[in-house]
Amino acid sequence: MNPAPDAPILFFDSGLGGLTVLGPTRALLPTAPIVYAADYAGLPYGQKSEAELAARVPALLGRLVERYQPRLAVIACNTASTIALAHVRAALDLPIVGTVPAIKPAATLSKTGVIGVLGTEATVRQPYVDDLSARFAGGKTVLRHGSPGLVTGAEAKLRGEPVDPAVIARAIAGLSDQAGGDAIDVIVLACTHFPLLADELQAAAGPTVTLIDGADGIARRIAALTQGQSWPPFPTPGVAVFTRSIDRPPPPLATLAPYGIDRIETI
Repeated sequence: MNPAPDAPILFFDSGLGGLTVLGPTRALLPTAPIVYAADYAGLPYGQKSEAELAARVPALLGRLVERYQPRLAVIACNTASTIALAHVRAALDLPIVGTVPAIKPAATLSKTGVIGVLGTEATVRQPYVDDLSARFAGGKTVLRHGSPGLVTGAEAKLRGEPVDPAVIARAIAGLSDQAGGDAIDVIVLACTHFPLLADELQAAAGPTVTLIDGADGIARRIAALTQGQSWPPFPTPGVAVFTRSIDRPPPPLATLAPYGIDRIETI
């Protein structure tokens, strides 16, 4: 049965990183109704335990699905996807699109055979990343570094605050200072927050390094899964919903307006 034209696509992330996935999705599906959900009460995910996220993410997504009745849910967060995707798919009866580090395209792009993976601490230690490396980057060297400061930096940048250059330098050095790190020619941004800092990271990494993320591929997957479904004739105003956090209020609406969001709710 086809969903109603006004059934939204639900994007879920710990914070605002998932906007980097929402952007290319809107470009492909300009009239798609959007609900963007950020778990500010749980941010940052990268420093939470696997058990905590495996319980938290399906429960919270269950509440959001019940409330907004989406046609499809996107876990626009590498950490939540690599840990909780299977749990979410088991719990919810609708298509779920996850976000995985773009190791496959990185392996195709690399000339030196040395790839850097920059993610949260939780993402870079997942067996999922080992599996992707073994399947798609066999014979190549995959170096990883977990950088919690980049999530905070990306959130600050979106609020119009300055990004600490030391945080950027530390993240790149975390890869390049490893054995063989000076040969890295492709860096996978394995956290949806990190493309928000692409300019800063590129400047620190240098012109010989290519940065890659999976957002365009996820957008194409969403478009493929919803092919043939009905959409509104014109773009509809999107909603952003934030879990209540005492020390982290939702961002100004002006930050979200370029992504087609015109109202903020908290749960």
